[in-house]
Amino acid sequence: MGEWRTSRYSERENCVEVALGPAAKIRDTKDRSGGTLEISTRSWDALLSALCRPTPLDLPKV
Repeated sequence: MGEWRTSRYSERENCVEVALGPAAKIRDTKDRSGGTLEISTRSWDALLSALCRPTPLDLPKV
């Protein structure tokens, strides 16, 4: 399993950590012993794609 990493864009103690390997493991930086969410790497890739995809703003038409 890979080593735990945090985003370089987040605050030090206010984020989640991820460890990538055969599965993606995710945990809360503030509560590392509180449990780990494990998802497939395919699901992790889909989540990142959805979060990084630009979306149109939902603005009312004028």
